[in-house]
Amino acid sequence: MKKMLIAYYSWSNGNTKAIAEQLQRATGADMARIDTVTPYRGEYNDVVSQGQDEVQRGYEPAIQELAHNPAEYDIIAVGTPTWWYTMAPAVTSFFSNYDLAGKTVIPFMTNGGWPGHVINDMIKASKSASHSCGKEIRFDSTGGSRIETPQQDVDAWIDAVRKLL
Repeated sequence: MKKMLIAYYSWSNGNTKAIAEQLQRATGADMARIDTVTPYRGEYNDVVSQGQDEVQRGYEPAIQELAHNPAEYDIIAVGTPTWWYTMAPAVTSFFSNYDLAGKTVIPFMTNGGWPGHVINDMIKASKSASHSCGKEIRFDSTGGSRIETPQQDVDAWIDAVRKLL
């Protein structure tokens, strides 16, 4: 059986965290939250503006050391919310900080109706790895936590991931 780690970044409503937790419950994988060294502060719109600026500049914030070392795993599921049509800057930092060569990366992302090119960007950022089971999960467009992707679609994705183990 292969060893799996779920590494995720989640901010606002915790939607990406909720999906990571569903995957963890179904697979028994270890889980590690990706956190920036300097947390985002301010109101929602302040962070949205800061995030837009960071994405446009290609900024990679310093991230905290993960609870689990990705080098010790065969499969790494990486989750991110969509920030300005791509992955959150903290996830960009994750891909820059960890060598995933020889690993299987499962990219997953959450969004409020604007998926952008997140999965493709995640694949490009981890080009030394193989990729499987990429998944977009949509939540309501008001920035809330109501999932719009049918739960049976999420369950089917989780079943596909379990088959990799």
